[in-house]
Amino acid sequence: MSGVNGIRSAFLDYFGSNGHEIVASSPLVPRNDPTLMFTNAGMVQFKNVFTGLEKRDYARAVTAQKCVRAGGKHNDLDNVGYTARHHTFFEMLGNFSFGDYFKDVAIELAWNLITREFGLDPSKLLVTVYHTDDDAAAFWKKIAGLPDDRIIRIATHDNFWAMGDTGPCGPCSEIFYDHGEHIPGGPPGSPDEDGDRFIEIWNLVFMQFEQVTPDERIDLPRPSIDTGMGLERIAAVMQGKHDNYDIDLFQALIKASVEATGVKAEGAARASHRVIADHLRASSFLIADGVLPSNEGRGYVLRRIMRRAMRHAQLLGASEPLMWRLVPALVQEMGQAYPELVRGQPLITETLQLEEKRFRKTLARGLGLLEEATQSFGSGDTLDGETAFKLYDTYGFPLDLTQDALRQRGIGVDTGGFNTAMERQKAEARASWAGSGEAAAEAIWFQLREKLGATEFLGYSSEAAEGVISALVHDGAEVPAAKKGDDVAVILNQTPFYGESGGQVGDTGVIRGDDFEIAVSDTQKKGDGLFVHYGKVMSGEVKPGAAAELEVDHRRRSQIRANHSATHLLHEALREVLGGHVAQKGSLVAPERLRFDFSHPKPIGDAELSEIEAIANEIVLQNSAVSTRLMAVDEAIESGAMALFGEKYGDEVRVVTMGTALRGGKAGKPYSVELCGGTHVNATGDIGLVRVVSEGAVSSGVRRLEALTGAAARDHLAEQDRRLRQMAAALKVSPQDAPGRLDAVLEERRRMERELAEARKQLALGGGVSSAGGTSEKEDVGGVGFLGRVVSGVAPKDLKSLADEGKKSLGSGVTVFVGTSDDGKASVVVGVTEDLTQRFSAVDLVRVASQALGGKGGGGRPDMAQAGGPDAAKANDAVSAVRAALAG
Repeated sequence: MSGVNGIRSAFLDYFGSNGHEIVASSPLVPRNDPTLMFTNAGMVQFKNVFTGLEKRDYARAVTAQKCVRAGGKHNDLDNVGYTARHHTFFEMLGNFSFGDYFKDVAIELAWNLITREFGLDPSKLLVTVYHTDDDAAAFWKKIAGLPDDRIIRIATHDNFWAMGDTGPCGPCSEIFYDHGEHIPGGPPGSPDEDGDRFIEIWNLVFMQFEQVTPDERIDLPRPSIDTGMGLERIAAVMQGKHDNYDIDLFQALIKASVEATGVKAEGAARASHRVIADHLRASSFLIADGVLPSNEGRGYVLRRIMRRAMRHAQLLGASEPLMWRLVPALVQEMGQAYPELVRGQPLITETLQLEEKRFRKTLARGLGLLEEATQSFGSGDTLDGETAFKLYDTYGFPLDLTQDALRQRGIGVDTGGFNTAMERQKAEARASWAGSGEAAAEAIWFQLREKLGATEFLGYSSEAAEGVISALVHDGAEVPAAKKGDDVAVILNQTPFYGESGGQVGDTGVIRGDDFEIAVSDTQKKGDGLFVHYGKVMSGEVKPGAAAELEVDHRRRSQIRANHSATHLLHEALREVLGGHVAQKGSLVAPERLRFDFSHPKPIGDAELSEIEAIANEIVLQNSAVSTRLMAVDEAIESGAMALFGEKYGDEVRVVTMGTALRGGKAGKPYSVELCGGTHVNATGDIGLVRVVSEGAVSSGVRRLEALTGAAARDHLAEQDRRLRQMAAALKVSPQDAPGRLDAVLEERRRMERELAEARKQLALGGGVSSAGGTSEKEDVGGVGFLGRVVSGVAPKDLKSLADEGKKSLGSGVTVFVGTSDDGKASVVVGVTEDLTQRFSAVDLVRVASQALGGKGGGGRPDMAQAGGPDAAKANDAVSAVRAALAG
């Protein structure tokens, strides 16, 4: 039971047997706290329960919560790999009481677990309590039998927890393990407390107060418990280790890294293997929860974590991408406890491999520039912040990688200077930050949810129903009535209107009563179960308690259903054609079109796109019934239903099945099986037709399909056919011959353009310049052969060939050709024969010509250079300027 998986299971089972609901870990992207980038503690998913905004059907809970701390206040990234207990990803074991038990039971449960179930030696344990918390101290003495010298009172905020400046708060009690006298360090509260001898393994938070104002604190009517124990820390203790990286889980990952690189985990390589093991966990879990590497927000933090590990892979001498090869080892160790790793393995592998290929290019460039900037530095020197910022801003080299690369040489980085240079980008960064995955719902919706209960949704089987108006909201506040002209949000006890979620837009329609009518323009889900109908009162006055008839816009709903079902077919077709790594990354299901975002590292070829569309339409033509059934979420996933990474699912889920596979290993089996709460067609034939109209990139590793169905798809094809016939008529051929005829016309045009360009060149070489300043004949300027001409109708790219011909005709000398264009601009080319390049540089001469044209600069080689200018009227002046430069 001392293995990580055994400890996790034992913890959950222990509290489960003591009346606690075993609650699955929430995703790393928080759903209910817009201030958090990542879930960083076990209580995050219960925040609204603790504040009273939400209620669950259990009063005790236990979790093993996956957490990430790699940004903002909780940023452990720079220390990971170099210390014994810093991690970016970690698991927090916790038990929670929502107004049920309090200090005495929490202490008893904790003490019994660690001493009886886990078998820790009580003489190795000591605890801290807040200095005024006499109750906790007394309970530890009574229940655990701890003497006073092992119950340490702490007067600082280290032992007092608060959710924020206001809200629930309370004292803490931390349990410490004594690793023994042979390790330096003193107990908490002592001058040597920062040593490694006494290690905190569990923190019990006694949530007993509410901070009303900064100066007023009152008792909570229902005190609660929130605890957190780091799984990696307790595993180290139970396995007789002082270093988290020596536990079985990390040793398995480090072993995989050693085998893949052939480098032992000793000496300087020790930290690199640890960084790789830790960051592999963080990267893989973030990807599984829907985060992909990018240049902002969560994606940027993920990219930093990935690239730091990849930098250490390079330090170990890995010549090819390494991280993706370690994913099977991680899945083997943690996949049973976290099945999202198993489901997401193809995407995790693909993302890591692609990112490391890209990063190796960035790394080579950045390290070269860093070496150049610090070649004269010695140990103790500091790289200036401006240079560090330039590496980051211009070359994509993150600050932590710069610090990591210089650390081994004893060189620091001026982070203050870096932050100053970064300041100008902060406003833009803040603007691009969109908050957490699902914005926290406004308090009013939780209050109404508590008062009214959830709205019953009837829309899977009906588009019209009767209901009773439960509440009206206007300008963010509940109101007793709404009259004609008012914008209002309406809540009813039941509704057929679908609330926007899962990419499907909300329904529109009408709510009617005896003396009122409301035009519904949108429907949203709020407060965990409320359907909120946004609309305008078109007539009469409406009040809560009124009976109403609800009617969804049937035509719009039918179009939405067809588009939603089509996204399922396209999703499966994409996986069939492109591979199992394809996963949905977002969608929009609207009445007029559908948009589907998915993970894929490169553009889709025309042949692949045609095959994907054809497969989807095969299923449409089957006209098979679309079935939906309710299943337990675990049962649904085990049966093969596809779940979206990071999506929130309840205990029971709707499984939508459509079509029969015609080929491959799935032949004869259901084609598309997904967990989905949206509305769908009754049979695949109701989709009518699927037509993909565009495919392109959304961001790194994410592509987007846009498609039409039904009448919209037919209209699109009809318009394309009309345009084809129009083109065929212009070409005077039949529509089927139009493509070939068009190719012939275009080839003929290209031939004529080539002949015309050649004719213009020959004409230019043959003279015919009438303007003053140019000459059609060779001349001698200061003893040097010279040929200068102004030409029109010659493409700038052809001027060089004219200059070459001119040099040949001169034998020895300088030639200048100025080409004018219809937009009033000019291009100029100067050629110098090889025998004269020591005396005259074509680059210098072309700059003289460019200045005459109102331009700047120019470039090339000593024997051939090109420039331009905005004033074609000065073309002859440009020729004269070069002549004058030769004359000296």
